[in-house]
Amino acid sequence: MRKTLLAAAAAAAVLGAFGASSADAKTFKWAFQGDAQSLDPYSLSETFTLSLQGNIYEGLIRMDPDLQIEPSLAESWEIVEPTRWRFKLRQGVKFHNGNDFNADDVLFSAERVRKDGSDLKGRLAGVVDVVKVDDYTVDFVTEVPVPTLVNEWGTWYIMDKEWSEANGAEDPTDVTAGKENFSTRNANGTGPFMIQSRETDVKTVLVPYEGWWDAANKEHNLTEVIFTPIGSDSTRVAALLSGEIDMMYPVPVQDMNRLENDPNTEVLGGPELRTIFLGMDQERDELLHSSVKGKNPFKDVRVREAFYRAIDVELIQKKVMRGLSTPSALMISPLLFKYSDEFKRLEPDAKLAKELLAEAGYPDGFEITLDCPNNRYVNDEAICQAVVAMLARIGVKVNLLAQPKAQYFAKILAPKRDTSFYLLGWTPSSFDSWNVMFNIIGTPDLESGRGKFNNGGYSNARFDELTDLVLSETDQDKRNEYIREAYQILHDERGYIPLHQQALAWGKRSNISLVQRADNQFMLNYVKVD
Repeated sequence: MRKTLLAAAAAAAVLGAFGASSADAKTFKWAFQGDAQSLDPYSLSETFTLSLQGNIYEGLIRMDPDLQIEPSLAESWEIVEPTRWRFKLRQGVKFHNGNDFNADDVLFSAERVRKDGSDLKGRLAGVVDVVKVDDYTVDFVTEVPVPTLVNEWGTWYIMDKEWSEANGAEDPTDVTAGKENFSTRNANGTGPFMIQSRETDVKTVLVPYEGWWDAANKEHNLTEVIFTPIGSDSTRVAALLSGEIDMMYPVPVQDMNRLENDPNTEVLGGPELRTIFLGMDQERDELLHSSVKGKNPFKDVRVREAFYRAIDVELIQKKVMRGLSTPSALMISPLLFKYSDEFKRLEPDAKLAKELLAEAGYPDGFEITLDCPNNRYVNDEAICQAVVAMLARIGVKVNLLAQPKAQYFAKILAPKRDTSFYLLGWTPSSFDSWNVMFNIIGTPDLESGRGKFNNGGYSNARFDELTDLVLSETDQDKRNEYIREAYQILHDERGYIPLHQQALAWGKRSNISLVQRADNQFMLNYVKVD
């Protein structure tokens, strides 16, 4: 039976009360459509990669099953001055190798996450200094007041300074550049699970960390976890039905009824906070992958609007997503912004789209390449195929380049940004608009991390100004007005083509209880094998 997020959490709590004892625990086997790209927690800001790492590493704070902030490696914190946050660190915590956790590890992690190559620089946006007060007290000093500072830290994990330095892992690895070090394939966190073995793209084995500081809140009864990436939808479904694996995601929409009708399997469904969208290169003077030479058609707002109006997202919802998506007018889930109802998608209109192309000087359209992952989002390649067909109706010939996410991310992300037109998805780690504004839409600046995932180079000075105001504004009404103005600018300029928020769809065996979070992060601590 399909369950909502809250129902899944409630079911996990009930089953937990009657779960098997630790003596009855079994190996838990699960699969995803691709592998984590690295074990280095600063190498790639991608939900699945960070999710797997989040069972091994921990941050100063963490998100509970209902996405509420709670203490983790920091016991408490306070704002001692408008621009100074003080964190009291948890004592007695040990890393998996036995090293003690203390303030030096926090300072090291703060420095490392902001180094070149890190994909998570934005986690400490606005922070100008990190000060060690004593071994278990750290101050974060910001340039201006940052009321949502800790909201960004759910996936900023703390690394062991001694271990990193001893193994030549002082610097973050860079997935897009193919840069690796010891932290790429090895990990040493403080979390509830530790790596036993790892074969990239083949199998990763985790075991419980018996020295976990939060043993009082241990919810699982697992003795071994085996993760296997399975790219083929049909193979993944067959493995679940046969009992070869105990859980998998995402469930292909076409197979949901099949799993729900099997007495031994269930589908957990719920809303996800991820927005799927199309981006266009608006920065280069000539597109890298287009038949148009000497200029960039995407610099013309009429071309961007033509592409937007050519795409019928309601048809994608019905035919491709089988109803399991919510068409979006914004680059953020409507659940996360107060005034989202004020924004409406442009109506699909192929006739108007052709007229706009003609006015822009492309009466016969042009040719362009669309970069797309084929193992990252729900029905990602099928969505791109639909986009190709829809743009063909207005005379635009789209060459689809669909690749596994490892190759895809390495191609389209900074610093390469080797793309002219691409599909991407984003879940704001803080569940707040600033995260989207800074990371996805802001003018790219590799030094600060602004626009790190703005692969098309969209830029608007007022938008950037509003982003900075949103970061520091403490009056929520004013803050919402700034966000509203920023989204209106983006909408008017057709800076992106938002498509939809995809739905969560996890499949599991009936003897498995777990918790499904709306950010699609999978927490092994809440898994029980009955």
